[in-house]
Amino acid sequence: MKVFLDQLGCRLNEAEVSLWRRQLRALGHATVSRVEDADVAVLNSCAVTAEAARTSRRRTRALHRMNPRANIVLTGCFATLEPGQAAALAGVDLVVPNSHKDRLVDRIIDHLDTVAAPWAAAEPGAPIHPDAPRTRAFVKIQDGCRNRCSFCIVTKARGEERSRGIKEIVDEISGLHDQGYSEVVLTGVHIGGYGHDRGGSLATLLDAILAQTHIPRIRLGSLEPWDLPDDLFDRWTDRRLLPHLHLPLQSGSDPVLRRMARRCPTARYRRVVGLARAAIPGLHLTTDLIVGFPGSTNEDHARSLEFLAQMGFGDAHVFTYSPRPGTAAARLPGQLSPQTKRARTRQMQAAVALARTRALRSRVGETRPVLFEGTPKQAHDGYRFEGYTDTFQRVAIHLADRRSLRGHVLPIRIDSVEDDRTLRGTPARVLPRMSQP
Repeated sequence: MKVFLDQLGCRLNEAEVSLWRRQLRALGHATVSRVEDADVAVLNSCAVTAEAARTSRRRTRALHRMNPRANIVLTGCFATLEPGQAAALAGVDLVVPNSHKDRLVDRIIDHLDTVAAPWAAAEPGAPIHPDAPRTRAFVKIQDGCRNRCSFCIVTKARGEERSRGIKEIVDEISGLHDQGYSEVVLTGVHIGGYGHDRGGSLATLLDAILAQTHIPRIRLGSLEPWDLPDDLFDRWTDRRLLPHLHLPLQSGSDPVLRRMARRCPTARYRRVVGLARAAIPGLHLTTDLIVGFPGSTNEDHARSLEFLAQMGFGDAHVFTYSPRPGTAAARLPGQLSPQTKRARTRQMQAAVALARTRALRSRVGETRPVLFEGTPKQAHDGYRFEGYTDTFQRVAIHLADRRSLRGHVLPIRIDSVEDDRTLRGTPARVLPRMSQP
C-alpha cells in the first residue's frame, strides 16, 4: 500500500509521523510524497487553538479534493477532541484518537482489510519515498500531561502522562543512528515529567541514552521549567548534549502566571535558568510567550517585557492569546480587545527581535559545530549551504562548488550576522571532497 503522511502542529506530531513512516516501511509498504499517489492519506491533526482545529478541517478537505479515491485516516488532537466532526468530513474513512495512536499502523491495516479497500498487498522491497532533506529525527519519549494550565487544551486531548520504556527509546535512537541520522530531539507533551508514571526520571533516561547509544548530537525539545532536579544540567559535561534549551515562560508577570495556573513563578524560573547557565557554557536559551491573556494589565505587559530583557533569551515564540473553547481561560473575565492584543504583540515581537539580533551577534568570532541539512542552492558566488549550530542557530556558508554536506557535522567559524535569523560563516578547516548530491 502507498501511504501519504501529513501532520500539523507540534514536534510531537512530527515525531509520531516519523515513527509511522519507519513502521510502514518495515512492513514493506511505501510512503509517498504526493497525496495524489496514495492509497491511504494519514493526517496527524492539531487543535491547540480554534484556528488550528479549522486548519485541520481545511487540510482534510484539501486531501480529499486532491485524491478522492484515497482512504483518509484522521488522528491527532482534532480527531480526539471533535471525533464527530472529524468522521463527518468528506473522505474520512477512519478516525484514530490519540489514545490509540501507538497502534495506528495496525489499526489502518486491520480496518482496510475489513472494508476490502482496493490497495495492493505489501511486498518486500516496495519503493519508498526518501526522507525529507533533514538530518534531525524527533523521538517521542512520553505523551500526556498532569498539569492543568488554564489556557491549554492539550491535557484534555492527550490525556494523562505515559512514558515510553527506556529500552524502547534507546533502541529507537540506535536505529536512527544506524540509518544515518546525526541528531535526535527528545520530545513529548511534558518531557520534564518523563518517568513519573514509571518510577524514573528524565535524568535516568539521559544517563541511559548517553551510556547506551553513540548518536553524536542529543537535543531536548520544549522543557517545562519544573519537575527538574537541581543536578539535571550536570549531564551537559557530555558534549553530545547540545547547549540549547527551550524553557516555556508564557509571561514575565507573576499575577498572570497565577491566572494561567503555571507552576513556575518568575523567581523559580530565574533560578532554573541560573542553574542551566552555570552548568552549560554558551547556552542558547529560547522560550514561549503568550500576549494578551485575560485580565492582564499594562503593568503586567511591562513586567513581561522587562523580564524578557533581563533573562537574555536568544529567541522566543510569541503567541497572541485567543480563547480556546473547553479551557478555563476562555471563561475568565477581562478578555482583552483585539486592538490591545495586536498592539502588545507588536511590542513583544519587536523586543524578541532585538534579543535575537543580540544573541546572533554574540556568536560572531566563535567556531561552532554545524549539522548541515538540505541541498545546496545556487548563489551569485557559488553554492549556498545551510545548517544549524549546536546552539540551534541557523548558519549559511558559501562554497565555489556543488557538493553534498547533508548529514555532516563540520566546524564553522562565524563571521557575521547575515539577517535577523541567520549567521554567515566559513569552514574552520579544509573540507573533504564529498560526493555530488
